[in-house]
Amino acid sequence: MDGSVQSQTESPGLFQASVFASAGVAAVVGFGGTLALIIAAAQKLEATQTQTASWVTAVCIAIALSSTFLSLRFRMPLITAWSTPGLAVISASTGFGLNEAVGAFVITGAALLLTGMVKPLSALVLKIPAPVASGMLAGVLLNFLVGAAKAAAIDPMLVLPLVAMFFIVRLFNAPLAIIAVLASGVVLAFALGRVSALPMVEISTLELVSPVFDLRVAIGLALPLYLVTMASQNLPGFAVLRAAGYQPPTSACLQVTGLVSLISAPFGAHTSNMAALSAALCTGPDAHPNPKHRWLTGPVYGGMYLVFALFGASLVALFAVLPPVFITVVAGLALMAPFINAMALALSVERERVAATVTFAVTASAISVGGIGSAFWALIAGLLVTAVNTSRKPSS
Repeated sequence: MDGSVQSQTESPGLFQASVFASAGVAAVVGFGGTLALIIAAAQKLEATQTQTASWVTAVCIAIALSSTFLSLRFRMPLITAWSTPGLAVISASTGFGLNEAVGAFVITGAALLLTGMVKPLSALVLKIPAPVASGMLAGVLLNFLVGAAKAAAIDPMLVLPLVAMFFIVRLFNAPLAIIAVLASGVVLAFALGRVSALPMVEISTLELVSPVFDLRVAIGLALPLYLVTMASQNLPGFAVLRAAGYQPPTSACLQVTGLVSLISAPFGAHTSNMAALSAALCTGPDAHPNPKHRWLTGPVYGGMYLVFALFGASLVALFAVLPPVFITVVAGLALMAPFINAMALALSVERERVAATVTFAVTASAISVGGIGSAFWALIAGLLVTAVNTSRKPSS
């Protein structure tokens, strides 16, 4: 049977508390751990608070629907998430406003949908050397880590205790470390007088944003967003599922995540994709002793994201009253693990280290040529170096 799990361990019941616990932790970590990145990306694009709330609401609805549908349809824990590396790419891009970004989101969603429908397209993406793609991602993420380091000098009373807490908590529970920083950071900001009052609780609404399409948007933002989403989110997400004994329907997953990305993009939402960390929390024995029943985490996880969607406006309003340095340090800490993984992959193959390093350097330079950002030029540079290296005949 297609998609069957190797293990046939029996469990005493269908629904167990562990299903809700695992799905709940996965949702809280996935949402809370990187919400600051959406805020940072929205600020870079000069989005209004209402548009940012719409972004959060739309992407949460997309995740809720795709996770629930895929898990119910294929009876697997097919967990989706928003593209965390994609947010880094958006924040690192220059010369784009929200309307141009929404145009890029639409293009990226369509590209993901086509990737699931046309096998040669996915094969073409897989031909991009992993070290080059990882070098590009590491270059994008570097600025966030540097920003967090600089934040310590701007407001040490707020930043240094949060950094210390992050490194202490991650010794015991790495996924929850950033959640601890978020919760304690809000309390500390109030205690230090950095925030005057809490915002009112409000129900989220969606706001349409007119997309702007042009070649500069497609090449400078949509292409890097698509590539990092495929290389750093979808492929690892499928790998997590296979490691847990599942055979995920890759084409269907790409089609569904591409479709929800395409539909949610006009409301400001960036790309949805397969989850990796959140999926790992929902695919192991801790989620359910019977692997055939772990698909139940999908609808529970989806339900959590509907709650986040409902109160997204309130969460965005809370971040709006917090000091900007708080957003900077949370974003940097949240992206530390992805940066380490990207650098490790970039340098993992000795013969491709030069190409990966060139890609990393060009991306981190944040140059813009012809209105097109550094991520695209870094990819071109990395591929050219790779071509030169592979064209050299081995010495006899």
